[in-house]
Amino acid sequence: MIEKQKTIKAPVKLSGVGLHTGQTVTLTFKPSEENTGIRFLRTDLDEKTFILADADYVVDTSRGTTIEKDGIKLLTVEHVLAAITGNDIDNIIIEVDCQEMPIMDGSSRFYSEALEKIGTVQQEAPREYFEINETIRFYDEEKDCEFIAVAADNYRISSMIDFKSKVLGSQYAVLDQLSDFNTQIAPCRTFVFLHELEFLLKQNLIKGGDLSNAIVYVDRPVAQDELDRLAQLFNKPSVAVRTEGILNNLEPYFENEAARHKLLDIVGDLTLAGKRIKGQIIARKPGHESNVKFAKEIKKHIKQRIAEQKIPVYEPDKKPVYDINDIKGMLPHRYPFLLVDKIIEISESHVVGVKNLTMNESFFMGHFPNEPVMPGVLQVEAMAQTGGILILSTVEDPQNYSTYFLKIDNVKFKQKVVPGDTLILKCSLISPVRRGICHMKCIGYVGSKVVMEAELMAQIVKTN
Repeated sequence: MIEKQKTIKAPVKLSGVGLHTGQTVTLTFKPSEENTGIRFLRTDLDEKTFILADADYVVDTSRGTTIEKDGIKLLTVEHVLAAITGNDIDNIIIEVDCQEMPIMDGSSRFYSEALEKIGTVQQEAPREYFEINETIRFYDEEKDCEFIAVAADNYRISSMIDFKSKVLGSQYAVLDQLSDFNTQIAPCRTFVFLHELEFLLKQNLIKGGDLSNAIVYVDRPVAQDELDRLAQLFNKPSVAVRTEGILNNLEPYFENEAARHKLLDIVGDLTLAGKRIKGQIIARKPGHESNVKFAKEIKKHIKQRIAEQKIPVYEPDKKPVYDINDIKGMLPHRYPFLLVDKIIEISESHVVGVKNLTMNESFFMGHFPNEPVMPGVLQVEAMAQTGGILILSTVEDPQNYSTYFLKIDNVKFKQKVVPGDTLILKCSLISPVRRGICHMKCIGYVGSKVVMEAELMAQIVKTN
């Protein structure tokens, strides 16, 4: 059964205070067309620029997740994004009249309740998932945080935290299915240690902070005059420390509410990967910075999967775009260094070349002659020649130009290329050609298997 995309039935509005700015914010969720994704719009600015929920736009993760595009910032987006994903929504517009999302009670509860109440409507376009079919491991050495993604039939998340504190040590939380988000995860509020709260207050970093939007853990002795000062700061009659080491500002909903809130943050931050995930995510000691890094890692795998799904088809009976004589008229290379036999596809943004390998290749005589393997450097060269044809096809007299490497990045060899293989080389522009400089993502295939990939930058220079 093909799942379809969803948006909300009608607009719904919420108001609250921004945690860091202290400004009153009005946030409006609005329906959006299929295939448009999750987009933010600042209504307080003259420039009406949509900002896609995308990990590449993240500019700060110090006290929440901040995204920015073209100088337009949006602070603390994670709780809003978690509610959208938790309510199974694909396409939506989030309008705000301030640079910050309202903190509400420090959870996703009010966002989730609003979205659940308004309801969703099914759209015509099919929903696309990134299905995890091989284990993805990510370790953030700086934060000592680890993520593991494994195959599963739905979206599941496990979160483990350990602050090595007597009042907040190890906790564990699980979300087995997204339909449990609104009841089990959305109400779980953010938390802070008292010493962090004091620092933030002194730095004037939480102008909208209130003891009602965070659980405060106390991990050191606190004098009564300090508690009185906190009560005065937050306009409370009194503040006390309960025996569990928590200020009496809030009652926890769950014994492991801290771990559940960290799981909430994971749901929100991984929404920035840009595609629905089908698989199990296991996180140890997560935080916004590591969450976003892992979202970017997921994005890399999504891009790779898309590239692999667009495997070029080589039909030997079909007339090539350029045959070997055409290629010799464009490239200065000759035997034994001409490494492209045909060009079978070409457009303004990509080119596909073919290299047929036989045992008679000169390099097989000296490169593992008893177990012949095409040298990796020559695979890169074959890619470069294929990409060179793309850029040379844009000039009237290609025979008067030469192509020179500027940079080679992210080269990966995944499988041996041996005699008898037909190497298909696909090069696609990463950015438009400027001043004769061409930046390409190149993938080599044998059959349906990716054998190598690389990012190449080259420049054509007129020689005559």
